[in-house]
Amino acid sequence: HEYVRLISRHRMTTGIKSQIEAFLEGFHELVSPDLISLFNEKELELLISGLPEIDLADLEANTDYNNFKPSDPQIVWFWNVMKTLTHEEKALFLQFVTGTSKVPIEGFSNLQGMRGVQKFNIHKAFGQNGGLPQAHTCFNQLDLPEYTSEEQTREKLLMALREGNEGFAFG
Repeated sequence: HEYVRLISRHRMTTGIKSQIEAFLEGFHELVSPDLISLFNEKELELLISGLPEIDLADLEANTDYNNFKPSDPQIVWFWNVMKTLTHEEKALFLQFVTGTSKVPIEGFSNLQGMRGVQKFNIHKAFGQNGGLPQAHTCFNQLDLPEYTSEEQTREKLLMALREGNEGFAFG
């Protein structure tokens, strides 16, 4: 265990220290370290990459459901809410559920997860009817409570996106 940790550390830090320092030197010529420190890693990714163009029809076509059916009211409400989100809110959603704001070049049929290509999936969150949706970025998974209205779905999803982007987790 210790050996693997030390080898990993060497290959990812000390073994490439001179390359990292050269990259940072050039990067800091363009952007002051003081300015970069204002952003977290998600904000910096959006700043560098820009807002992605998210094709909701493609995302919906490449979504699996666990204990939900596409015709269930909660799923219909979810997609209705998604269609009303701003460009920025859609990017936050993508970051929230996948860990990145980047859309796969080949579309959502090629979305990568911990096990390789892994579709976006929505799981029913049992026992959390009033809680916030939760995400598992390694699995491109959204745990969605059984909300009682589209408005509640909108309110809870937007709260999760805003708070989740700040690093808070509410149950």
